[in-house]
Amino acid sequence: MKTKNWKWLLVLPLLWTALETKAQEEGPINIRAEVRFDWQYDDVDGVQNAANSGFKGRYLNIALDGKISDKFNYAYRQRLNRAHSDEGFFDATDWLWLNYQPTKNWGISAGKQVVMIGGFEYDRNPTDVYFASEYWNNIACYQLGASVTYTTNAGNNKITAQVCQSPFRKADTTHNLYAYNLFWTVSEGCYSGLHSLNASEYLHGDYIFYLALGNQFKWGDATLQIDYMERNTNVNNAFENFSVMGEFSYLIADRVNLFARATYDHCSEDFVPMADLCIFPGTELTRVGGGVEYYPLGGRGNRSIRLHAACSYTFGNNTNPAGTALDKQTFVDFGLTWRLDILNAIKQVFCSKKQCE
Repeated sequence: MKTKNWKWLLVLPLLWTALETKAQEEGPINIRAEVRFDWQYDDVDGVQNAANSGFKGRYLNIALDGKISDKFNYAYRQRLNRAHSDEGFFDATDWLWLNYQPTKNWGISAGKQVVMIGGFEYDRNPTDVYFASEYWNNIACYQLGASVTYTTNAGNNKITAQVCQSPFRKADTTHNLYAYNLFWTVSEGCYSGLHSLNASEYLHGDYIFYLALGNQFKWGDATLQIDYMERNTNVNNAFENFSVMGEFSYLIADRVNLFARATYDHCSEDFVPMADLCIFPGTELTRVGGGVEYYPLGGRGNRSIRLHAACSYTFGNNTNPAGTALDKQTFVDFGLTWRLDILNAIKQVFCSKKQCE
């Protein structure tokens, strides 16, 4: 065992040299690790859920992105704490795509991608989510597909058209199910928007349609996010199935972030059965809570280390027997997150300060 370990120590400098050479020849390469550990307490109407309480290793991710040439770039993120199934090798891969940028305005991408659905809650890195809507907890948001993006000259507006596997594809094992998504990203002054129109097959030839409106307002250290998502199968059942998510946060002295958030999921009893596998008919669920984040290195604008404490209370009815948010549920969460720039760490180990400058 000792011999093998020494061999790895000899290989690492060679690996770093190869990566550095590749970066100089073809463009920057970024390799990052994300880790989050929590202690949490979960109870429903005073009865503790032991399986969801105690110390938990929540996330262990590796992310890599960079340029192959002036016109080609790529991105990859893998969850190392999530196993893949026999039927899907890429189950633990969040995304793995290649983008071709023939001009400043146009980009074409293919691979495993994020399904382009609007909303700031949906857009967040999972490591930054402590409690969320029932919809967020059930949507299969990473699928194989392709997309085309147009960016305005100013860069503050992007329109993306995407065709991908449907998030509900496992509901119909005899057909390939697809989703068709139109996504608009906008940024104007203090306002940012993540909006989409979506049509996803839940059965072969049957679609559920989304109108997702994500809105963010930022004034100095204060941020307000309000998302609204309407889901229906035709115009006659508008406002029968929808979710509202909101959060207000305030950053103090670049180190402490206070936040309060609320979510509301609603699906009428008359909604088409099994058309929405995220929110079941008869569900009306509210979740409220808040918390604090502390960044020990925040004085330098560094978010590499974070401590957090959060709590939430859920009330209402969830008809999904496998639902994650339940009536009279109290959830308390304390945790530690850290992010590591792997290439920079290798530099620190194997390069002198003069060589690395």
